Amino acid sequence: MLKIYNTLSRRKELFQPRVQGKVGMYVCGMTVYDYCHIGHARVMVVFDTVARYFRYSGYDLTYVRNITDIDDKIIQRAHENGEPFGELTERFITAMHEDEQALSVLHPDSEPRATRSIPAIIAMIEALIANGLAYIGSNGDVFYAVNRFKNYGQLSGKNLDDLQAGERVDVDLAKHNPLDFVLWKMAKADEPAWTSPWGLGRPGWHIECSAMSTCCLGNHFDIHGGGMDLQFPHHENEIAQSEGATGEKFVNVWMHNGFVRINEEKMSKSLGNFFTVREVLKQYKPEIIRFFILSSHYRSPLNYSDEQLNAAAAGLTRLYTALRGVAVIGSNVLSNYQERFNQAMDDDFNTPVALSVLFDLSKELNKVKDKDQEKAGQLAATLMSLGKLLGILQQDPEQFLKGNPIYGYADITNNPDTSDATGIVVNNSHIEQQIQSRLDAKKTKNWALADKIRNELKEQGVILEDAPNGTTSWRRE
Repeated sequence: MLKIYNTLSRRKELFQPRVQGKVGMYVCGMTVYDYCHIGHARVMVVFDTVARYFRYSGYDLTYVRNITDIDDKIIQRAHENGEPFGELTERFITAMHEDEQALSVLHPDSEPRATRSIPAIIAMIEALIANGLAYIGSNGDVFYAVNRFKNYGQLSGKNLDDLQAGERVDVDLAKHNPLDFVLWKMAKADEPAWTSPWGLGRPGWHIECSAMSTCCLGNHFDIHGGGMDLQFPHHENEIAQSEGATGEKFVNVWMHNGFVRINEEKMSKSLGNFFTVREVLKQYKPEIIRFFILSSHYRSPLNYSDEQLNAAAAGLTRLYTALRGVAVIGSNVLSNYQERFNQAMDDDFNTPVALSVLFDLSKELNKVKDKDQEKAGQLAATLMSLGKLLGILQQDPEQFLKGNPIYGYADITNNPDTSDATGIVVNNSHIEQQIQSRLDAKKTKNWALADKIRNELKEQGVILEDAPNGTTSWRRE
């Protein structure tokens, strides 16, 4: 029985879909003016894993993740670059999809864009004006009147009196209330603009998601997700807009993933302490990054550091090493491990506990792989099947263990002839030649040369795995 922590109620709730067997889920996606950073990667991986588990559990899921392709940051960056905003956004949408592919994130069922949703946005604003919840300011912008929506603050736990008394708010004389937020902005010179009943302009950020989510999933749907930083004001404003326009409940369950932290500080572009996915992929395989993200519960802070990523690399290597050399038998999943895995995921998608089940599987596999091939094959099949639900363990073990850690976007697959971080070419054929030279040295009892070769390979990140009959295999560190 799946339970999900609902930010709206502040407790875990038994998940009950609006329509039996079906789930509608909307997740706030990227604002495409730059490359995706690790915070974006967490959103991608977390909700991709949620989507995978819903489908595995037998639900007919419709997963929608939007693209914000018009806002102040996009316009500013396009002006700085001296290029049309559409060219800028297309470039970064392509880059986002490449990052998504690298991290084994499955494409959502629908990916609406703000610029392609203008009619729906205008229609929602017209409904809000008609319902007395929005007004035209003295500068021509259209604003939402927050004090006219009685449940404002229900998601974040804030109330208007406290906000007005204790929070810094922008002073804007065009508004009736400093807390009111913009729905439609009047066009400025040299800015993208669309025709509306209020003149040329463009949508505010919050209204975009209300329009896109309800167009794709209906006025009332099951799950809305995103980063914890969006809880207020973005998601609070979405509720006010959507419920104010339709008169229906907007969302049943609100899911928010925790912040990514760098040296115990929240990752932020304003602090300059953020890493793009592409930067991290220069040091770590994509699957290691995904494993690292899943190693923490989605609602917990994710502490980014080389130590944490190295630990993830070691853990993933343990799992692949257990699978190495085992012939997978059948596709049936051993029920005792499946039940434990399901219990973990049914408890608010507890991926760290689910991963612990995979490690227990690998321990048993290591014990029997040289003794009982049939049992080992069943364990391997179970390990790979459960791993697939988390988006991991789908590579050939030899490819993962021997593959070079440096990845490029022209070819995200392993490139065995890529130089390492020091510029030394350590391709697989060179490694095999060195291993043979070491075996020859040991046959002639030239132990010093054998040790020298082993140490040189270790310096290049190559670990030899010896057995009584010689070096049987190797892997990259």
